[in-house]
Amino acid sequence: MKRFATLVLTTTAVLTASASYAQHSGASQPGDEKINQLIVYGNDKCPESTGDEIVVCARMDEADRYRIPSNLRGDPNDPRNQAMSERIKAYEYVGASGTMSCSPSGAGGFTGCGLKEIDRAYAEKAQDPGITFGRLIAAERAKRMAGIDAEAAAVEERVKEFEKGRAEREARLQAELDAKEAAERQAADAEPLPEPK
Repeated sequence: MKRFATLVLTTTAVLTASASYAQHSGASQPGDEKINQLIVYGNDKCPESTGDEIVVCARMDEADRYRIPSNLRGDPNDPRNQAMSERIKAYEYVGASGTMSCSPSGAGGFTGCGLKEIDRAYAEKAQDPGITFGRLIAAERAKRMAGIDAEAAAVEERVKEFEKGRAEREARLQAELDAKEAAERQAADAEPLPEPK
């Protein structure tokens, strides 16, 4: 029990420190921005995204404003909430025993239990309402990155124009300098050398 408490306190301290560091380090990469997930009801206005914050709003009916959230209203394990195809699949394992069956009988019967738990976890995840927020966040992030990419392309175009103008100016100055040096050389070659006394 003492080890568990120490582990919990250590983990909490590490997570707090990393969260504090993440807040002070600033959003420098496309996954570091702050994401604010809100549920708005009826015709309520969704706040605008600002700076490094992405605001994602899920809109619900006005009638749902003071109701218990839908995922807490009923019994999720109620057989009436199960599709008929799922009920039929459950009958496949009634007489199953042996390897990969997740049953207490037969050699290796326990081996299918891990897979069964994994399948159950994926089924719960597929029906999770939080998945919608994930899609909305990805869409908002893509929209923001498209704006950043367009701005970066415009800046790059301006830099290319500036570099092109600078290269033309340098080439023109170099040509003038070469012409001046050639004229000086030609003038120096045209003058006769002085006679020694």
